[in-house]
Amino acid sequence: MDYKLNKDEKLCSRTAVNRLFDEGKSLMAFPLRAAFRLRPRGDNPVQFLISIPKKRIRKAVNRVTLRRRVRESYRLNRHVLLQAPLEQAGWGVDIAFVYLDNSPAPYSVIDEKMASLLQRIAQAAADQPTSQPAEQHEQNNP
Repeated sequence: MDYKLNKDEKLCSRTAVNRLFDEGKSLMAFPLRAAFRLRPRGDNPVQFLISIPKKRIRKAVNRVTLRRRVRESYRLNRHVLLQAPLEQAGWGVDIAFVYLDNSPAPYSVIDEKMASLLQRIAQAAADQPTSQPAEQHEQNNP
């Protein structure tokens, strides 16, 4: 099993990020919040971004540490909890992870909450009908 994170898995497009926060749904497992948007499955089934607000975590060293912890937790949990259910349902997903606490959390807490969020996102994808992605794609690209 490949655990690498490739550049094409990062959510970089400004329009995709705006669409994610405008049209997406939100889940919370303190200290993380996940905004996600189901979309038709494309080249990259899952794209993500991580935000550690400077307003909450003032020191850059702590922000970088938290970003690494969140990224590592996502990297290790994504195959089991997210990609298999998305393949079965025929969906792709854009996800934004936002850190909410004012102090750095240990990795064990972040890992537990990440697993919870990914399971809930996978459940939301499984609950959606599989015929809807093609209809949405036609609506977005007239």
